[in-house]
Amino acid sequence: MTRNWQRFFTAERPRAVRRGRGPGDRSLIVVESDEGPRLTLWDAERGTVRPLSELTSGDLAQAVLTSDGGQVLSLHDDNGSEVGHVHATRLDGGASRDLTPDLPPYTLRGMDVAARADRAVITCAAEDGFSLWLLSTDGSAAPELLLRSTNEAWNGLISADAGLACVDTTDHNPGVRRFAVTVVDTATGAALGCLSDGPEAPVRGVRFSPVAGDDRILVATERTGFARPCVWHPTRGTRIDFDAPHVRGDLVPLDWSEDATRVLAVHVDGGIHRVMEADLESGELRLLDHPPGAYFEPDVADTHCHQWASHYGPGDTVRLLHQRFDSPLRVLHTGAPENLPGPELFPQQDLDGVRCRSSTIRSADGTSLQLWWARPRDAAGPVPLVLQLHGGPNLVTVDSYDPSAQAWLDNGVAYASLNYRGSVTFGRRFREGFMPAIGDRELEDIEAAVRWLVAEGVADPGKVFVTGASYGGFLSLLAVGRLPGLFAGALAHVPMADWLAGYEDMNPALRAACASFFGARPEDDVERFVRASPITYVADVVAPVWINQGTHDTRTAPHQVRRYVEALRAAGGKVVVDWYSGGHETSGRAKALSEQSRMLGLVHAQVSSDSHSNVK
Repeated sequence: MTRNWQRFFTAERPRAVRRGRGPGDRSLIVVESDEGPRLTLWDAERGTVRPLSELTSGDLAQAVLTSDGGQVLSLHDDNGSEVGHVHATRLDGGASRDLTPDLPPYTLRGMDVAARADRAVITCAAEDGFSLWLLSTDGSAAPELLLRSTNEAWNGLISADAGLACVDTTDHNPGVRRFAVTVVDTATGAALGCLSDGPEAPVRGVRFSPVAGDDRILVATERTGFARPCVWHPTRGTRIDFDAPHVRGDLVPLDWSEDATRVLAVHVDGGIHRVMEADLESGELRLLDHPPGAYFEPDVADTHCHQWASHYGPGDTVRLLHQRFDSPLRVLHTGAPENLPGPELFPQQDLDGVRCRSSTIRSADGTSLQLWWARPRDAAGPVPLVLQLHGGPNLVTVDSYDPSAQAWLDNGVAYASLNYRGSVTFGRRFREGFMPAIGDRELEDIEAAVRWLVAEGVADPGKVFVTGASYGGFLSLLAVGRLPGLFAGALAHVPMADWLAGYEDMNPALRAACASFFGARPEDDVERFVRASPITYVADVVAPVWINQGTHDTRTAPHQVRRYVEALRAAGGKVVVDWYSGGHETSGRAKALSEQSRMLGLVHAQVSSDSHSNVK
């Protein structure tokens, strides 16, 4: 029987809904099209939906609306390199305008718009370090430097009236990614305060109060070892903490209500999401009624803290963004289902997918790990399996729609995705548990996951494949080198294969992160980088390898991939490389479908040619 697995890729679907900061209820919807991300403007007050077909350039997946709703801000780079300048593009047909023409090219690590002023802040990483800039979105003033540091500084935010800005800084603890929140006066650039919970517990900014004149900031703290909401009043030096001792796991703050009396948060326990609302006056924490699934997805190393996130609408409305492995993003208003945001644009389709289960397993040292997994429909006994490893490492796999997972399952291949040590939303100890011996703990977790899946009768021990992108691609290559015989093949997208060769070619933001993870730079301790590099173990690789690599990637640069491929071939290994013109991210449904078809062909060919067991 011919399977129509392509249906999981061909449906046009939203990737994110990002509400504008200004008056009214306008949102940018990021739509996954054949060619890549496209934008749609949703004006909920007027009940209109308008595809922004004239907006085709820039990093549209990270774009934001200006306060008047008349412009879109986005990073314009070279073919997905993630290095460029922020442009403002008018939605009335006007030309795109570079807002920072005199700055050297930079990587964006934060962008936020004032709700009631023509101002925005961007956080930049360049060769000279990290900086926070105040921009005039109407072109009336030149960019103003608010803060500069040689240490990591991310996630700049701006108050509703543009009087204050804040940024997550590491000046209090250089070289360690545990942030504090520093507030500056946008008129003078003077630092007004810094919220730090000490060297062990990071603090991250979420959003200034949406009420004009209210300079309080919603932040996430980790005084308990797990994320908790906190409201900080920097000019008064006061704070309200929601320690929630009865709640196990992270309680991640997402948004303020419009009147700044309530906070929306998601409780994550073992990877399962429960949406809650905190009342600032009573201190009450209330669980909202909603179906199982994911309600936000962290993206800690990009322009925004989350790829997509639930948020407040007007008045008392809670606008929940909901996904599952088998169900694309939709909007639920305070628990009442509502199509997003017009059936003519996003028809609700029954894709007949398979839901993933969540299980807790144990690593070699007893550490609890969360594993998503699913069998193909009507599977009888163990079958071939693909183990997916997310990137980051400080990211996480949530219960969100995954056409690749559904394609594997539709083709008789079991699927699993592991949240290994280094993943977020499992507390600080787990998030930092992979450092500084990069790869060691992750490989223990990966091996534990494979053995559990084999013992449970899900996976055929001789037909287990490993895949991932970025850091997940790195772990895929490292696994077939340091765990030879465990996998029947590796499918690595934009991997880091040689940390030493890749370090100097990284964009500055990634170089700083790399040094933080390793606890050193290559010149300080070269052996750490050698030990962590898949190229070190090419002589031990027995499984075939496929690598999918972008030519303009500044995170995992092409040069280090070429070195790995040459070394593996010289050692007698089997490796196939597919190059594409672009950066670190796959762009568009058509390319994703092509890559999935390629992987299916490689896996089916390997399964057909090799039936011996690899697990002893």
